[in-house]
Amino acid sequence: MSTVTLPKDGAFHLAEEPHHPEGASTMLGFYIYLMSDCLIFAVLFATYAVLGGSFAAGPGPKELFDLDLIAINTAMLLFSSITYGFAMLAMQKHNSRHVIGWLLVTALFGLAFLGIEIYEFHHLIHEGAGPQRSAFLSAFFLLVGTHGLHVTFGTLWLATLVLQVRKFGLTSDMQRRLSCLSLFWHFLDVIWIGVFTFVYLVRMI
Repeated sequence: MSTVTLPKDGAFHLAEEPHHPEGASTMLGFYIYLMSDCLIFAVLFATYAVLGGSFAAGPGPKELFDLDLIAINTAMLLFSSITYGFAMLAMQKHNSRHVIGWLLVTALFGLAFLGIEIYEFHHLIHEGAGPQRSAFLSAFFLLVGTHGLHVTFGTLWLATLVLQVRKFGLTSDMQRRLSCLSLFWHFLDVIWIGVFTFVYLVRMI
């Protein structure tokens, strides 16, 4: 505990700087980051809601989207959330080998999700339905593409943590980093459920 020195003039100062636990400040900062990401996606969803019906005499969702393919893509991301949960359970048991294994499986599901999304984007652009075709497609590419960039970043983060766990083991710092990525990855799942429902499913019905 910090000691307080009281000089004769009535002023006081701390004899040493107070100690702030690093883990608490890291988690608080990460929660603040996630809240800022929520605001970004809220703006993108609102933009899509406003522009989603502006087809400019071009194709709409029913002509462009393959719901079966998107359902498979959704399953890839949801499975990745489950496998990351297994990694967190292995972390609680201090089993580094299983943590690394489940993180790698999670990364594979993430890469599968990105591969299908890139295929979808390439197919739409090849069919002349790029982001410049209409306001609807501009809003679609912006929303879905921003989510895809987040998944790309999360996959790179996964690869980084695999290397760090292999080198340093499950230290307290590593467990905190794994917990932060867990929050981020599950957050992306929640956002994608909103995208799948609002952008694809509702528009196709």
